[in-house]
Amino acid sequence: MPKMTAMEAAVRVMKSEGVDLVFGVPGAAILPLYEALKNDGTIRHILVRHEEGGSHAAEGYTRAYPGKIGVNLGTSGPAGTNMVTGLYSAMADSIPILCITGQAPRAKLHKEDFQAVDIAAIVAPVTKWSVTVMEGAQVPYVFRKAFQLMRSGRPGPVHIDLPIDVQREIINYDDEADEPLPVERPRPGKKAIAKALDLLLAAKRPLIVAGGGIINANAHEDLIKFAELTNTPVVPTLMGWGTIPDDHPLNAGMVGLQTQHRYGNANFLDSDFVIGIGNRWANRHTGSVDVYTGDRKFVHIDIEPTQIGRVFSPDLGIVADAGLALEALVAEAGERNRRGQMPSREDWVSTVQERKRTMLRRTDFGNTPVKPQRVFQEVNKAFDDDTQFVTAIGLYQILSGQLQKVNKPRHYIVCGQAGPLGWEVSACTGAKLANPKQKVVGIVGDYSLQFLIEELAVAAQYKVPFVMILLNNAYLGLIRQASLPYQMDYEVSLSFQNVNAPEIGEYGVDHVKAAESMGCRAIRVFDPEKIADAIAWAQRESEQIGVPVIVEVITERITNIAMGGEINNIKEYEEILDGSAVATPELQLV
Repeated sequence: MPKMTAMEAAVRVMKSEGVDLVFGVPGAAILPLYEALKNDGTIRHILVRHEEGGSHAAEGYTRAYPGKIGVNLGTSGPAGTNMVTGLYSAMADSIPILCITGQAPRAKLHKEDFQAVDIAAIVAPVTKWSVTVMEGAQVPYVFRKAFQLMRSGRPGPVHIDLPIDVQREIINYDDEADEPLPVERPRPGKKAIAKALDLLLAAKRPLIVAGGGIINANAHEDLIKFAELTNTPVVPTLMGWGTIPDDHPLNAGMVGLQTQHRYGNANFLDSDFVIGIGNRWANRHTGSVDVYTGDRKFVHIDIEPTQIGRVFSPDLGIVADAGLALEALVAEAGERNRRGQMPSREDWVSTVQERKRTMLRRTDFGNTPVKPQRVFQEVNKAFDDDTQFVTAIGLYQILSGQLQKVNKPRHYIVCGQAGPLGWEVSACTGAKLANPKQKVVGIVGDYSLQFLIEELAVAAQYKVPFVMILLNNAYLGLIRQASLPYQMDYEVSLSFQNVNAPEIGEYGVDHVKAAESMGCRAIRVFDPEKIADAIAWAQRESEQIGVPVIVEVITERITNIAMGGEINNIKEYEEILDGSAVATPELQLV
C-alpha cells in the first residue's frame, strides 16, 4: 500500500474530483496542505487578499461553469471566521463550495492555543457538513464524503478543519483503489407527476415558476420543452433568471417586490395555477403570502424536503431533483399531447405577451446627474447574450433585476438570499477563472465596492480581465434635504435630497484612483451620452491589458425605484416639473 502524508492523499482526492484551481491565503497551520499542493504542481493556486474574498471567488467559480466546485483555503482561527459570510452566501443559494482550514494540534485544541477556535461548530449552521478531522487515515474518506455531500440533494458548501499534526501524518492510501462516491438525486414518483399534470391541464391561466434548482440541475432545456409542450408561460425567479430566455414568447417576466417586471406581477396576479420547480418561495419574490397565494392552486417541486410547505402549504408537494422532475414532466406531457389532451391556451398566452409588450419601464433619460435607468439601457446595448453578469445587493441590483436582459442560464450570477456587500469583485474573478473565454461584467454600487476592494489587486495580479459597471450615487454628496415623502423600500419613508457637487472624498471614495493603485484601469462618466463610449473603451482596455476595468457612472443621489410590500401594490414615483414627486401605482390588481 502506498504511503504518503494525509495532505498528499487529500490533493489526490481533490484532483480526481475535478479540482484544478483553489483560492486561499496561506498561514502556519495550513502549510502542510500547501506543501502537498506545491509538490503535486498540477492544481493552480490563486492568492487572495482576504479569506472572505476567497470564499466569494470560490462561489463565483462554481456558479459560472457546470460541474466545477470552487475551493478556498485558509489557516486557523480568524481565517476560518473570515469565511463564515461566504459559506452563508453559498448555503443560502444552494451553491457547492469547499472551505478548508488549518487548526492547532489535537493536543492543544482545549488549551486556548494561538489561533485555535472551534471553527467546525461556528460554521455548522451555514454548511451542509463541518468536520474537524482527528485522524490522518480518515482524511481521504472525509474529502470524498465532502464532494458527495456538496453535490447530493440540495447542493451546498462543506467545511473541513485539519489540525496541523493530522495534516503531517503518514498514512496508507492507494488512489487507484479509490473513486468518487455516488451522488444522490431524488427521483419523482410517477403518480405525483401524473397528478401535477392533471392540475396543470385543468387550469385556464397556469404559470411555471422556474427557480435556481433548474440551473443547478442543468435542466433549462427540459424546462423550455415542458413549457412549449403545455403552452404554459414561465416566471423565472432571480436565482432562476436565464432558465428561459427573456425574449422567449413564453417568458412571462419576473415576479416580486424589487427585482420584478410590471408585466411579470400582472401576469402572476391573473393566474389560477402555479407549478414551482426548484424554487423556495423567497420573501422578496412572494411579498405578502396571502396576496401571493390568493385562490390559486400550487404544485411545488424541490429537491430539499424541508422546503415543501415551509412558506405555505401547496396543493401538491413533490420532493425531487429539478432535472429529473422536468424529465418526467416532459415525458408525461408528451404522452398526453399525443393523446390530444393538451389545451391550446392561445388567449392566455396572447394576454401574457401583450402585457410584456406594453408594460415596460422608461430608460431613455438624458438627465445629468445620470439616472441609473439610463445606465442599464446602455448595458443592454453594449453586451450580448453570451456575457456573464455578476451583481450582489443594493439598489443597483434591484434596478438590474428590473431592467437588464438575460437569455442564457449561468449568465446572471447573483448572491440572492444572503446579499453580502463586496461580493462582486471576487465573484467576477472566480467566474472568469472558471471559464476564461467567457466575457464577464460586474454590476456594482459605490458602497459595495468599498468592501473587499483589495480583491481588485488579485484580479490584476493574475491577469483576470473583466469590466465592472459602477453606479456611484455618493459622489455628489448631500447638501440639503427637502421634505418630500418618498417610498424606497417596503414601509420605509425617506426624502428627496437636492445635491450639488463638492470635492470627492467629502462624501465618497475616489474609485478611479483606488482601482488604478491596484493595477486596474478606470474611467469616470458624468454625461449619459458618453456611457456607451466609456463601456466600449473599457472592453478594449480589459482585453488588451488583461485586468479589470471600471466604468464609474456618477448617478443621481436618490432614484425612483419601483418597490412595494405586496405584488399587487408596487409603487413608482414619477418626477414632475416642479421637482416634487407623485406616487403612481404600477399595479393595482386584486
